[in-house]
Amino acid sequence: MTSPATRLLIVDDDPEIRSLLGQYLQAYAMHCTCVGDGAAMRAALAEQRFDLVILDLMLPGEDGLALCRQIRSEGELPIIMLTARGEATDRVVGLELGADDYVVKPFDPRELVARIHTVLRRSLRSAAAGGNGNPQQDVHFDGWTLSHLKRELTTPQQLLVPLSNAEYRLLCTFLERPQRILSREQLLDAARGRTVEAFDRSIDLLVSRLRQKLGDDPKAPRLLKTVRGEGYLFDCKVRQ
Repeated sequence: MTSPATRLLIVDDDPEIRSLLGQYLQAYAMHCTCVGDGAAMRAALAEQRFDLVILDLMLPGEDGLALCRQIRSEGELPIIMLTARGEATDRVVGLELGADDYVVKPFDPRELVARIHTVLRRSLRSAAAGGNGNPQQDVHFDGWTLSHLKRELTTPQQLLVPLSNAEYRLLCTFLERPQRILSREQLLDAARGRTVEAFDRSIDLLVSRLRQKLGDDPKAPRLLKTVRGEGYLFDCKVRQ
């Protein structure tokens, strides 16, 4: 269960949605602060601490993607994007900017509660892993090196390859489970801490982008292989 101290910041320009969400989530021991735009969001963040932000994509003035980018540039505060847009490309953009999950309107409030719990659990695990006093080691595979500390990917030719938040987390998921077939649902759940719809294709776009970064031929991939009807397999030996 979520701690009674959990504090949520809801950013949505629809006052009815803000009111309904705030009342509903309070029944699950979540204290909600509701605002309608980016300026009010920044003021709220400056005044108090929050455990998670529920951020609408379509806002007056600055849109949710710009605000998501700003929040993520300042720290690791968990973000759930809330929007009427359901296209896979829109989801990928939000995730790449650092959102932890993406909920499409209309939605069942119970689903939102489940996703809040999942994102918060993932955030706690990540914080615990980062604070255990042991610096995370570099990971080596096929001549490549991924630095967890710097979040940098280095080619066999010692060139730095930039990774978005989504690409970094997806690559970490593969590196933690090399030479195992992972379904789309498993990949998104492990990389994002989210519950996904059965036909969510966002992961395909993320895998395609990661293949490009790794120089993997999409027609005949050597590292990131597609297993028809099952998912993806990272076919490479990994060492710390």
